[in-house]
Amino acid sequence: QVQLVESGGGFVQAGGSLRLSCAASGGTFSRYAMGWFRQAPGKEREFVAAINWNGVNSYYAVSVKDRFTISRDNAKNAVYLQMDGLKPEDTAVYYCAATTMGLAVTPTAYPYWGQGTQVTVSS
Repeated sequence: QVQLVESGGGFVQAGGSLRLSCAASGGTFSRYAMGWFRQAPGKEREFVAAINWNGVNSYYAVSVKDRFTISRDNAKNAVYLQMDGLKPEDTAVYYCAATTMGLAVTPTAYPYWGQGTQVTVSS
């Protein structure tokens, strides 16, 4: 069973950048496709991006495509989310998640979750 810990959140002005990291332990990291999700206050958790086990394939929500980039380093058991051109509507708690089901966009496809990291974007 894999454990996930996110880091890298913070406060940034609109137009700025942040890089989120997610460290995995307790499992064979390369077995898992990885996803990033976010949840704003009062809203449902929503898909942001996903990457397959070897990093060759990725998929993005329309709202973040061309601004965010997901990547992974299997040697370091880590997945990253580079966020550029941040907007106030990107403010949320960001979660990484792991699944053996391949690229998936629904939270229910991911059995393993981190605790989340807060991203706040000011206008």
